[in-house]
Amino acid sequence: MQKFKVIAVVSGLAMMAAACSKKEVETPPPPPPAPAAPAPAPAPAPAPVTPSVVPGSFQDFVNTAGSDRVFFAYDSYALDDAARATLSKQAEWLKKYPNVKVTIEGHADERGTREYNLALGDRRANSVRTFLVAQGVEASRITTISYGKERPEVLGSDEDAWSKNRRGVTVLQGAAS
Repeated sequence: MQKFKVIAVVSGLAMMAAACSKKEVETPPPPPPAPAAPAPAPAPAPAPVTPSVVPGSFQDFVNTAGSDRVFFAYDSYALDDAARATLSKQAEWLKKYPNVKVTIEGHADERGTREYNLALGDRRANSVRTFLVAQGVEASRITTISYGKERPEVLGSDEDAWSKNRRGVTVLQGAAS
């Protein structure tokens, strides 16, 4: 009987232990992950930093007039339509900035003698000066100089180089930087 008592006590203790033990609570599975948000669009690339053009500066002059130079036909100092259009814009800019003085450089291509090209460059510079004065720019603000063939823009002995060297260049003095 003793055996039965021991078994009964052990069984009772096992039942009590089982009854006292915490019942394992079934935990629900974790919720499914939220759908991935679409990746944000990449930030637009910053705009290139371009310094603003200072009013009255050389860059302002070129932006307004389109160019600081005009070109001439072979052995000529006559202004063509394109040259007159550019010089008209230059004159408007110069009238807007009356403190700016200019030097008009006359240039020629390499053909011809040094003396001939100096004289032709002088006629080209004066042709530009005369046009600007006729457009209302004060003559006292304009000086001229001829470089003849001494300062070519482009080196070469072909029509492409020569056409770029037959020019009148408006050089600003006293313009803003």
